[in-house]
Amino acid sequence: MFKPKNKKKEKVKLTKESIHKAKKIFTYLKPYQGMFIIGWIFLVLSSSAGLFFPYLLGQLLGGTTTESAGFSGNSSWVEQLDLTNINIVAGLLVVLFFLQSLFSYFRIILFTKVTENTLRDIRNDAFQKLIYMPMDFFNRNKVGALTSRLSADITIIQDTLRTTIAEFFRQVIIIVGSIIFITIVSWRLALIMLATVPVMAIIAVLFGRFIRKLSKKAQDAAADSNTIIEENLMGITNVKTFTNEQFVFSKYKKTIDTIRQLNITSGNWRGLFVSFIILCLFGAIVFIIWQGLHMTIGPNPTLERGDFFAFVMFTVFMGASFGSLPDLYATIQKAIGATEHLMDLLEEKTELQTHQGKDQSTIQGNVTFKSLIFHYPQRKDMTVINDISFSAKSGEKIALVGSSGAGKSTIASLLQGFYTPTKGSIEIDDKNMRDIELNHLRRHMALVPQEVLLFGGSIKENIAFGRPDATEEEIIAAAKQANALQFIESFPEGMDTEVGDRGIQLSGGQKQRIAIARAILKNPTILILDEATSALDSESERLVQEALETLMEGRTSFIIAHRLSTIRKADKILVLENGRIIEEGTHEELAEKENGVYANLSSLQNT
Repeated sequence: MFKPKNKKKEKVKLTKESIHKAKKIFTYLKPYQGMFIIGWIFLVLSSSAGLFFPYLLGQLLGGTTTESAGFSGNSSWVEQLDLTNINIVAGLLVVLFFLQSLFSYFRIILFTKVTENTLRDIRNDAFQKLIYMPMDFFNRNKVGALTSRLSADITIIQDTLRTTIAEFFRQVIIIVGSIIFITIVSWRLALIMLATVPVMAIIAVLFGRFIRKLSKKAQDAAADSNTIIEENLMGITNVKTFTNEQFVFSKYKKTIDTIRQLNITSGNWRGLFVSFIILCLFGAIVFIIWQGLHMTIGPNPTLERGDFFAFVMFTVFMGASFGSLPDLYATIQKAIGATEHLMDLLEEKTELQTHQGKDQSTIQGNVTFKSLIFHYPQRKDMTVINDISFSAKSGEKIALVGSSGAGKSTIASLLQGFYTPTKGSIEIDDKNMRDIELNHLRRHMALVPQEVLLFGGSIKENIAFGRPDATEEEIIAAAKQANALQFIESFPEGMDTEVGDRGIQLSGGQKQRIAIARAILKNPTILILDEATSALDSESERLVQEALETLMEGRTSFIIAHRLSTIRKADKILVLENGRIIEEGTHEELAEKENGVYANLSSLQNT
């Protein structure tokens, strides 16, 4: 099951399960495996070519003009170099650099292409998964944390596939090649070197685990801070209305301080670790040089100067490679965790996988609720809908009335297939809703909510969201039926007017009429109106109500309402309380019922 990382419970370590899940990323690499393999060939070639550099450089520095030349008191070893040797070695180095640069170029562009193609496919699949996830998934996961986490995970994988893996294995090749060479040159010096490197490697692993844990905590805290930003900017009106700017800022500041402290702590330990590695490495190098010089310039030298200088260069290269391995390994470990996280998401079952219905026959709009019982998956101890049964014939208007929490919006969610009934069933045209193909069902439904969410873009784009393939004439006709065309044409840019973030440039009534135009354009068989006029002023309500009357004509309509004046013409009114239907009838029947709940509500609103 996909869950955002819990910073208090998460244990940063590699397990067989995490590695097994991370391996699934190779299914995304498979289409590009030819290019990837060629990239690895160039990686091996460039890394192997790099091993010749310290050897040739050592020969260049150690070359002499005579076979047995040593250091004289009157001249330096530089003056004793064989110039012919210098030219040959220098030429070989130029050829080596050319080949290595060529191999590296092809390795980088191939790995980049494979990485970007792979991440494109992962991004597409991840977003497709998200938009097809059941509503319960979004109840369990905060959208801000979800998007932030996915973004961070994909960035980590991107860096790892593009550079980190290649760099890690390049360092491994350098280390292995260097060990082979120094062992051949002098097993005695090699033992001295190898006695220090494994110790540092063990310390590096221990330090790396601790530092990764701190880094992961900082990453989770950063995700929390992004959630605070997103939630409060989306609800900026509430923040300002309740004058809670300072409260919100304090909450954010506390999270940022936590991130700062975690990163500083991580930096302190990382600095200590790097300092320790540098001290040990350079100490070992100095000791090896001291020991090697005795083997080279003593009365009975046992080591050629060229081989000694090559040994020193290999030692430096190997030490640098060992020093870089912990960070590279830590990054790869993060990438394995990020890949596991993404694979969890990609393995999560979508609505289309859990809803197995295949029927795509024409929907007439007859709806029947049969002994329906429902509780939300995360609140199994609280029954929201308790044994409800009612029916709506095609074209009827059914009103749902009741206090907050009575179950009205839950009925609308169940009707749209957002959740599965715990017991009982919903039938559409005498077929169990579970047997109808989900997208086919929703294509015949439309929702006009109380809080209309408009997407960034133009008014035309927002209306066309109801049917993206609609013509401009159809969009204009829908706007006219929704009583929206007049105010749209009053804008200088008309239909091309930008609505702003979430429609902030428009009034509540204008947004409602665009939502109605969107629903009209969709031409649904079943319509759900979720308190569509409750937040409007009288004039806006009148215009919206007229548009709604047009929209409901000939459609099976479910109207959730607080204002009873908007449902007087309903064919049937259901009064809900604690998830049960306690009254049922027309407005006239219920208004005349003595001591009835609806009658009391009607009396209070009339007063």
